[in-house]
Amino acid sequence: MSVRLRVWALAVLAIAAPARAADSAADLAATIDKHLEADWAARGVVPAAPADDAEFLRRVYLDLIGRTPRVAETLDFLDDKAPDKRAKLVDRLLGTAPHAAHFAAVTRATWLPQTVTGGNFAGFGSQLEGWLRKQYRDNIPADRTVRTLLEVPYQVQLNGPVGNTFRFVQPVGNDPDQRAIVGFYQANEAKAENVAASVSRLFVGVKLECAQCHDHPFAPYTKEQFWEFAAFFADLGRAPATPPGEAAGPQANKNRITIPNSSSVIVAKFFDGTSPEWNEVMTPRQELAGWLTSRQNPYFARNLANRMWAHFFGVGITDPVDEPGDNNAPSHPELLDELGKAFAAGGFDNRLLIRAITRTKAYQLSSRMSHPTQADPRRFARMSVRWLTPAQLFDSLVSATGYREPGQFRANSFGGFVQANNPRSVFLNRFSSTDRPTETSTTILQALMLMNGTFLDAQTAPDTSELLAAVADMPGWDTRRRVETIVLAALARRPTADELERFSSYVDRGDKRKGLGDVFWVLLNSPEFLFNH
Repeated sequence: MSVRLRVWALAVLAIAAPARAADSAADLAATIDKHLEADWAARGVVPAAPADDAEFLRRVYLDLIGRTPRVAETLDFLDDKAPDKRAKLVDRLLGTAPHAAHFAAVTRATWLPQTVTGGNFAGFGSQLEGWLRKQYRDNIPADRTVRTLLEVPYQVQLNGPVGNTFRFVQPVGNDPDQRAIVGFYQANEAKAENVAASVSRLFVGVKLECAQCHDHPFAPYTKEQFWEFAAFFADLGRAPATPPGEAAGPQANKNRITIPNSSSVIVAKFFDGTSPEWNEVMTPRQELAGWLTSRQNPYFARNLANRMWAHFFGVGITDPVDEPGDNNAPSHPELLDELGKAFAAGGFDNRLLIRAITRTKAYQLSSRMSHPTQADPRRFARMSVRWLTPAQLFDSLVSATGYREPGQFRANSFGGFVQANNPRSVFLNRFSSTDRPTETSTTILQALMLMNGTFLDAQTAPDTSELLAAVADMPGWDTRRRVETIVLAALARRPTADELERFSSYVDRGDKRKGLGDVFWVLLNSPEFLFNH
């Protein structure tokens, strides 16, 4: 092939690839809409009205990059007349560093919740988050990310006196990525049963740990099944064992584990009851990774698709997301199957799912209830109202107020605080919660921190707030223009006529600079600011 022909072929591929991706997302969005519309019709559900541009803009910024839009970003979008501006906005945000950082933080909080609020394992969580940020930045397929996590080569060192040893997981070699990944194992205390519980919950979508000590009382999971799964990680901690009289095979002492306080030796077996074809080349963890991330494995694709859905709607199709079964059937089983198949067929491309979900009619519905049939959040007939996470709340305050956060404080948006008393760490620690986003409520201490805390007080005072100082001192602006800018900053929308009249009248009745600060304080403490809706 000539050089000119090769250049032409590469150009064609470069042009065609985005179109194919866009078409796949549009096709999947149409499939989702079809399933939901059929469900609404069968149940007599009347969906909410479509969200307006401002509502969609704020929602998608919070979901994709973890903060509300700035004034300029809001005005650019609201003034854009292009019919496809919503899809273009999603595409643009997906390619940004804040998107990678936000999804890495969310994933870290899901994979290692024990590292979120500091403590002994916070450093391991921070390292893993840094590695995850690169995965999202480069749009590494989800199956490759999980395989890398499960197959990372490590060695376990035993430290401490006999009988009170501490297992320390180290990478084989000096690869910084491997050093970050092994933090997943260390944060799970380098115990086979802990890692198995996390892996089954996160990637199979099943809480197998409920059967760790006895058969699950409400599901068909058995104690033996849990330890068969844990045996894939037998090289971590509990002494592997070969049953007496059994010849040592290619994976002797690597693929089996002794159940604690018993003489039962369990050989590794996949969750579906099948066994690997053991050989000299593949380690047990590699065997597990291959089975788990196979496109033919319905657990993996369906579970990850359901988790992505829950991120954008606050509620999973199967909800809770890691407790499938007869007592927790999916609300839309055919839709969940379609999502899983499309995710696998698309090469486990996270951005394909994101583009498709954000294009659906369901995602673009208003959160305002207009009919009683919209009350059940699992019908997805209106957007669920979700509390902002601590990181979303702080970063949205930063976005709204123009606060310049010192660089070293921005490293870890979900925990792993660099200094104990910087504004971010104090804020995130106070607002830390393990509640579901649709069920979280503000405590008295949290409310007082918002209303009376030094941080928000400083950011709503014209003498110390960058945004207020700029708005108050802008030459040529009248009160209504200043109020409109403050509302845009806080709520990512233009004020209604009534709001504009009431706020402007209040500001004009007294000290105008102080009045602007009062209005800003009220807006930042309002439910409209504190929720993702």
